[in-house]
Amino acid sequence: MAYWLMKSEPDVYGIDDLAAEPDQTDHWDGVRNYQVRNMMRDRMQPGDLAFFYHSNTKVPGIAGIMEIVSTGYPDHTAWDPESNYYDPKSDPDNPRWYMVDVRFQRRLERLIPLSELKAEPALSEMALVKKGNRLSVMPVREAEWTAILEMEHADGRG
Repeated sequence: MAYWLMKSEPDVYGIDDLAAEPDQTDHWDGVRNYQVRNMMRDRMQPGDLAFFYHSNTKVPGIAGIMEIVSTGYPDHTAWDPESNYYDPKSDPDNPRWYMVDVRFQRRLERLIPLSELKAEPALSEMALVKKGNRLSVMPVREAEWTAILEMEHADGRG
């Protein structure tokens, strides 16, 4: 099993949106970065777990946990001219973009803000806290996963 962190803007699609889906499951679409595409296409597997990270918001942070429930498959939104994620260079015979299905597991007891994640020594090598890392999906080491879960029950003051 592998661990991941997947970012979404909560005013576009947040943890509550995933929890409200039928079977609390949805596809994670719209990825338009080749490095992230390769992770979704080649590395994510059913049973992997991911933190749901709320980005581009007043207090960005980890809001919940979801499970990867499919292998990567072509992102059909790239072929839809009405979609915000349309890519005329992608087609069903030669898909450029991929997605996976995810299922809601749970909300964290509290949002763990980015400021706390950056202040946690155990996370100093985590891609999320490194300057310049803007990827929307990134792997999480098992020790980082464990440290973040331990932070869930902390009072947030370090």
